[in-house]
Amino acid sequence: QVQLVESGGGLVQAGGSLRLSCAANGRTFSYIAVGWFRQAPGKEREFAAAISASGGATYYADSVRGRFTISRNNAQNTVYLQMGSLKPEDTAVYYCAAGPVLDVRDYYTPGKYNYWGQGTQVTVSS
Repeated sequence: QVQLVESGGGLVQAGGSLRLSCAANGRTFSYIAVGWFRQAPGKEREFAAAISASGGATYYADSVRGRFTISRNNAQNTVYLQMGSLKPEDTAVYYCAAGPVLDVRDYYTPGKYNYWGQGTQVTVSS
């Protein structure tokens, strides 16, 4: 069992930066992939970024590539999402998810992740 807790959300002006953290307990965390998903009001949850268990592979949605960076520190059981050049359309609740994802296509799919955090709100003002 893995429990995830997100932090770092808040209100920021367009063009600004935020760093989200996803802290996990459970000894298996370093063996599983982690993804960040986001959900804006009235919209479906969408993929933002993901990282493999070792941290050697990262994946990004086209909408955030070049602006967001995902990283992980397995010794501290934490995954980060550094967000820069933020836009109002980045406003959403951001969720951290973890699971034994192996196939590249599955990193983008919410249903492939077994564990989810409670979410953290990110609001970007124009």
